[in-house]
Amino acid sequence: MDVRTRYAPSPTGVPHVGNIRTALFDWLLARHFGGQFIVRLEDTDRARFIPESVDGIAESLRWLGLDWDEGLDRGGPYGPYTQSERLPMYRAAADRLLGQGDAYECWCSSERLDAMRAEQARLKQPPRYDRRCREDAGRAEARREATAEGRGCVVRFRTPLEGRVSLDDAIHGPLTFDLSTIDDFILLKSDGFPVYALAYIVDDDAMRISHVLRGDEWIPSVPRHLLVYRALDVAVPVIAHLPRILGPDGAKLSKRHGATSVFEYRDQGYLPDAMFNFLGLVGWSLDDKTEIISREQFVASFTLDRVVRNPAMFNIDKLTWMNGVYVRDMPEPELVETFAAWLDRGLPPSVPRPVDRGLVARIAPLIRERVKLLTEVVDYSDFFFLDALEYPADDLPGKAFASKAAEAAAALRRAVEVLAALPGWTDDAIEAALRLQAADDGMKAGDLFSLVRVAVTGRRVTPPLFESMEILGRERCLVRIEAATGKLG
Repeated sequence: MDVRTRYAPSPTGVPHVGNIRTALFDWLLARHFGGQFIVRLEDTDRARFIPESVDGIAESLRWLGLDWDEGLDRGGPYGPYTQSERLPMYRAAADRLLGQGDAYECWCSSERLDAMRAEQARLKQPPRYDRRCREDAGRAEARREATAEGRGCVVRFRTPLEGRVSLDDAIHGPLTFDLSTIDDFILLKSDGFPVYALAYIVDDDAMRISHVLRGDEWIPSVPRHLLVYRALDVAVPVIAHLPRILGPDGAKLSKRHGATSVFEYRDQGYLPDAMFNFLGLVGWSLDDKTEIISREQFVASFTLDRVVRNPAMFNIDKLTWMNGVYVRDMPEPELVETFAAWLDRGLPPSVPRPVDRGLVARIAPLIRERVKLLTEVVDYSDFFFLDALEYPADDLPGKAFASKAAEAAAALRRAVEVLAALPGWTDDAIEAALRLQAADDGMKAGDLFSLVRVAVTGRRVTPPLFESMEILGRERCLVRIEAATGKLG
């Protein structure tokens, strides 16, 4: 089989991580079989259409490294790849179904349909069309009313009143549906735009799509789709309904669980390779133990039989851990440039841009083991670039010198004397000198180190202290320690 998959988002906003996970699985399946991955825009919902979101869709795919072979801005032999440009094709399909008797025109007004649904709700009945226009007499009467009011019609599918349809889902296995529970659903709206059940089937057939991957929330719509496939005499492709993504509380992933778009995760400091790896494991697994998987390994191993049926959990802690692994594994030149880019973005305006790449290269080895999110790069290293520090009153003396400001100030004055007298300014020499001072003054070395750490960096948690002091240089360290001493009084 020539494997052709498609990602068909609606340009109604920023892509949700669930939609992007579908795109990733489509891409992996196509690449695994050496097929084609197509990006098609389903923009028939004109009320919610946001033109700017088209660029967002492309950007999200590019950020994750999901290249496409046809569609969007690339074109291809089966275009156009935007549904609003394919309206004549949907009209032709609807006319064919009308001619075959598999569909009919419905002229009922929206007011009548609203009243019908309200009555069904009052009687606790499932909402469904009452098939007034299914028969000639009812349709003729409704058409006269619509003509008098200047209204158009929709096209509805003539659903069989009994029988069953079945699908062998690639993930869920055999699925069977009773047609008596399915109403006469709309195929073409009065404005000439199709609904999903007609448009995607016409498009997939024209574009020779071999596999349809989508969320399992679409399973209830399957019988409608199967009826349209059959009426249009279109071969049903391989259909796989992917497990839904849940938040930590077991509810459907939503804004209340935090970020829901890849751009939000990108801006929080997640790497695209980490997000790729993480999303690839949301509902799929290589085995029961492997967590870090390269793109090449994903492509080589990805098949639908490894996709699970049950809902998949979006574990943000696992994503963050995974991101830290990818940060630590970055080649040194790439790591330095990445850290520098985030420093350029996040340091105060007073710091000259671009930041000194040589300085970043010295800092990077000190913090790479600590950084899980790239936003943390600024937090761990801003003191290397600032001219003056702020000392929160509670942080400066620390626990060991709480309510002992005079003793803390004396210890810092001694530290200035000791450090100023050092013949060489290396991390080993700095540590040895401060350890000796602590022993001479009868205090714990860790207490003195904590005091000096806040004085030199303005923070309690930093990269290794003595290596940081070596990078800062003797003069800057002494100036800062003296400034902190003055703050203590």
